[in-house]
Amino acid sequence: MKKTLSLYIHFLIIIFIMTTADLSAQKLQTVPNVDLNKYLGKWFEIASYPQIFQKGCHCTTAEYSLSNKGYIIVENRCNKDSILGKQSYIKGKAFVEENSGNAKLKVQFFWPFKGKYWIIDLANDYSYAVVSHPNKKYLWILSRTSKIDDAVYQGIMSRLKSKGFDLQKLQKTEQF
Repeated sequence: MKKTLSLYIHFLIIIFIMTTADLSAQKLQTVPNVDLNKYLGKWFEIASYPQIFQKGCHCTTAEYSLSNKGYIIVENRCNKDSILGKQSYIKGKAFVEENSGNAKLKVQFFWPFKGKYWIIDLANDYSYAVVSHPNKKYLWILSRTSKIDDAVYQGIMSRLKSKGFDLQKLQKTEQF
């Protein structure tokens, strides 16, 4: 009886965790639509939440191009440990989630693992983009240029704050 009760309680805890994780994911909204042809190209990382896989990165960029098989080729680069450091490079693939207006992608650098890449803010002229994960543990502010106008950056910060992001964790990326 005690063993059955213990299993039942563990099951309820798991269900609670899964349910609250889903509710958290539903709260974050993406932009309604992304024109992939306009989104493709080179982006400079302006700021991000620090991640272990980007430790020591400076001058971080991401370049997106369309493969002849229909997925997006993702090429991330950064200079390790300083602006003039040795360039680090990784290549991956991104797949658009159906019925997402192209605003939700799944990025894969190592098979079979895919990470959620949600475009949550985007300039009308595609001069900047903000990307996150539905759990809000990942955040990148991207720009077509290595520098972004301060008024534009402050507008992005204001919208991120209204979406519940912890702006204290955001770190600017050193660029040329």
